[in-house]
This record gives sequence, C-alpha cells and structure tokens, in this order.
Amino acid sequence: METNYLIAIAASGFLLVGAASAQEKKIKRSDLPPAVEKTVAAQSAGATIRGFSAEKEKGQTLFEVAMTVNGHSKDISMAADGSIVEIEEQVALDSLSPEVKAGLQAKAGKGKILKVESLTKKDKLVAYEARVVTNGKKSEVQVGPDGKPLDHEE
Repeated sequence: METNYLIAIAASGFLLVGAASAQEKKIKRSDLPPAVEKTVAAQSAGATIRGFSAEKEKGQTLFEVAMTVNGHSKDISMAADGSIVEIEEQVALDSLSPEVKAGLQAKAGKGKILKVESLTKKDKLVAYEARVVTNGKKSEVQVGPDGKPLDHEE
C-alpha cells in the first residue's frame, strides 16, 4: 500500500507539472494590456516579433514577447503593469568567458550544447542557460554569471 501511495503522489506530481506548463497560451498583440504593449513597443524597436504568450506563474499573469534581434532570439517576460520580469537572450558560446563555458560544459557532461541564453532579472545578469542534447534527449542546464553552479535554478 505504501508503495502505491508514493507512486500515486509521483504520478500526480508529474500531472501537476504537465498542467503547470500547459497554462502558457499563445495570444495576439491586441490581447496585451496597454502597459505591456508600451513596453513591447519600446523593447522591440528594430526586432522581428515572433509571437506573444501569457502564462500564470505563482498567481501572477506574465506576458512574453518572443523576438529575433540581429539574428538571435530574445524573449522578454513582463508583468501586467509593463515592468520587465525577465529577459532571455541568446548569446554565442564563443563570446562567453572561459569560466562560464567550462561551467556549462561540466553541467552538460557528454551532451552537446545547442544554444546558450543569458537570463537577466531586475536589470541584473543572474544566470546562463544552455540547451543540451545527450543521446537524442534534450535538456537545459544553468550556471551563474561566474560559471559556478547555482544554489537554485533561475
């Protein structure tokens, strides 16, 4: 009985995780609150907008604009008041410090790093995130701005 109970918890935890990510939904620019639209207009100058989405996170609705700027991806998450919560911006692996490259590769193990993004919150670089493929399976790894492991994922 106890084992079945633990499996049920693991299964429901998995379902909750699936449901949490399913809350992100594609929206139109016309669906953005006015304050978010103003931030999008300012932040997207010279960029190609790929789309918009809205997602509930910790009880707060966040709006995201996905853009391409000078050939690389840049995604900006904003609160309903237009304030920027997070910026994920693609960076070239070659442009990273040796410490950050080494930290990402150590976390990636035998995996191949496909794409690296800088994560900025409150105008401060908080982490680098790499998309990794290992034996055909994709995952993400993060390190701090200094290349060292993080206490918690950003």
